[in-house]
Amino acid sequence: MALDVPPGVVTGENLLKLLDHAKTNGYAIPAVNVSSTSTANAVLEAAKKANAPVMIQVSQGGGAFLCGKGIEDPKGELPASAAGSVALALHVRAVAAYYGVPVVMHSDHCAKKLLPWFDKMLEADEAYYKKFGEPLFSSHMLDLSEEPDDENIEICAKYFAKMAKIDLFLEMEIGITGGEEDGVNNEDVDPEKLYTTPEQVWAVYEALSKIGPGFSIAAAFGNVHGVYKPGNVVLSPEKLGKHQAYAASKLGLAAGSKPIYLVMHGGSGSTDEEIALAVTNGVCKMNIDTDTQWSFWDGIREYEAANHDYLQKQIGNPDGADKPNKKYYDPRMALRAAEEATVTRLGQAMEDLKCVNVL
Repeated sequence: MALDVPPGVVTGENLLKLLDHAKTNGYAIPAVNVSSTSTANAVLEAAKKANAPVMIQVSQGGGAFLCGKGIEDPKGELPASAAGSVALALHVRAVAAYYGVPVVMHSDHCAKKLLPWFDKMLEADEAYYKKFGEPLFSSHMLDLSEEPDDENIEICAKYFAKMAKIDLFLEMEIGITGGEEDGVNNEDVDPEKLYTTPEQVWAVYEALSKIGPGFSIAAAFGNVHGVYKPGNVVLSPEKLGKHQAYAASKLGLAAGSKPIYLVMHGGSGSTDEEIALAVTNGVCKMNIDTDTQWSFWDGIREYEAANHDYLQKQIGNPDGADKPNKKYYDPRMALRAAEEATVTRLGQAMEDLKCVNVL
């Protein structure tokens, strides 16, 4: 099945085509958290190199960092978080098409307390839609998994009804991803909440499908944010297949149908077999953050180690006491090393997700 979507940021029908292509052809799209234009460019470069689609996502904390840590970002308002997130989306829109691959511009976990950030991004989407006929972002995530299921679904449906009018895709979470990420700490959560039931997933599907097809579900199956040795986290990706089978039976679809767009969070430290089974069961998006945070730092670490004696002062190095070191301490040098290391790490992730050369 050929993928008929243009390069650059995709929205609406083109995004649905991309996700259907992933489900049909047995691959998942890496969704990488970024906090700067440099990290975003590394993600785009990795996708270009692998001839693969990619998702770039920004968290509330990442948006605040992009705006600048010198800017106040009052709780309950979060203007800097929104401004930085919008700035990133505008950057990605400006450059993505040059990389020749489809790109999904996404915002990550939004808990109830972060809804002011979400609302401001929606305002930017609506303004962009009025000018260009499509939203600024491709999609947004609401993570109300800490709330009761009924409230979670009710709020998601309310927002999705608004988003669907401007071709925005919604990702929601039901069940809780363990660990800690970007200030949300679920390290001590009840273990039972780490495993979503088919009935919970169906309740989401039943409510949101009445509004439109453009939504995905992050169903917990033991996932934990952060990085752990394989075996330290008990994942049950087979449960995802049960969610699909339950929904298919409710919809009267043939056995083996996968009607739900599923998302995998907390994949760092997962085995290749666990990832493969999750993809087989309809996961079309897998989040990546911890591993690329490390790769970015590791590139800088290796650059400093290789050039240590040229990075101790502005003038004077092993080549001579009067030799300048500007070409070594130019920030672009260390940042480029970080980008290259991240491109390499993402290449490995794309191999694991079976999305290399799928375009």
